[in-house]
Amino acid sequence: MNSKNLAIIVIGVIILIVAVFFLIGGTGSRSIPPPGGPNALPAVEVRAYQGNDLSSMNDFRENSIRGPQYVNTSEYRLTVTGLTNKTDVYTYQEILSGYPHYTKVVTLFCVEGWDATILWEGVLVRDLIREAGIDPRANTVIFTAHDGYTTSFPLDYLMNHDIIMAYKMNNVTLPAERGYPFQLVAQDKWGYKWIKWIEKIQLTDDPGYRGYWEQRGYSNIGDLDKNFFSN
Repeated sequence: MNSKNLAIIVIGVIILIVAVFFLIGGTGSRSIPPPGGPNALPAVEVRAYQGNDLSSMNDFRENSIRGPQYVNTSEYRLTVTGLTNKTDVYTYQEILSGYPHYTKVVTLFCVEGWDATILWEGVLVRDLIREAGIDPRANTVIFTAHDGYTTSFPLDYLMNHDIIMAYKMNNVTLPAERGYPFQLVAQDKWGYKWIKWIEKIQLTDDPGYRGYWEQRGYSNIGDLDKNFFSN
């Protein structure tokens, strides 16, 4: 075989390789899924669930006491303490991976006159309390937020209802404005009881404890079927 024929063969092989490369998507227009599954796409807010319309995350009004809190998840810790058998301290991921997740459509009613119906996803508060163990003297639970905001509930309310501490709303991770990493979904309570940016859950024997707005004349109970200024 002379050099001319050899060159023709080499060129033909190169053309064949290039053609095969383009046929199998070698132009780079396709991404290769990472090991273990396909590429993850950003979550999209849902606006309907089981035939019911949902409000938008943008329907909420900003009325926190110190503005939105931007919590660094790598440094975040949730503490469950007080009149418990032990004090538990969790990272964000430990809560998400350590407890069952639940979804629930609940409407928040604000004392300012607006409301928002949202599909919430989170963990049950009673699961966290049960894990810490309940001292027989405990009758009240105080929640504390990253910005210092507090509110409280009777222990029975949290143990006898499916009250969730949400990390998602309408299928999207809570934005900072809505309480990331966790907001309490205090169903049947006025919106000021729906504490955001939760950092501490404390069991006490003080049913008279009054949180931020409760100290300023709002009802300590906060039931929707009662005036929020009455006790």
